[in-house]
Amino acid sequence: MPHVIVRAAEAQLVGREAELVAGLTDAVVDVYGEWVRDQAVVVLVAVPAGRWGIGGRIIDTPPPMVEFGINERALARDDATEILARLAAGITDCLARVLGEAHRPGVLVEFRAQHADRTALGGTLVSAR
Repeated sequence: MPHVIVRAAEAQLVGREAELVAGLTDAVVDVYGEWVRDQAVVVLVAVPAGRWGIGGRIIDTPPPMVEFGINERALARDDATEILARLAAGITDCLARVLGEAHRPGVLVEFRAQHADRTALGGTLVSAR
């Protein structure tokens, strides 16, 4: 179950939530295929004004930060670099389109490997399913 967590300034997200959820889901589907649409999870975390700092200073319009949870096995594939590059590009394209092109250079996408033996869904380890 891929999950995308976006942290952005609250003012950037307000009124754009539905477009972001749909666009980020589409970016995941473009890489994995339509089968993943119902499993893709998108969480938007709105950071209030005055609570984001870079270089020791408060930033009012920081670039979005994204955490993408991906199955550890995907990283062992021969095409892992291509998969990650396509995901990063699709996520960045969506955020730039919805939040503004000025954010594109600063969008940070971090991939977090999920190990089946260390991930549970509904109280059961994923590896046991």
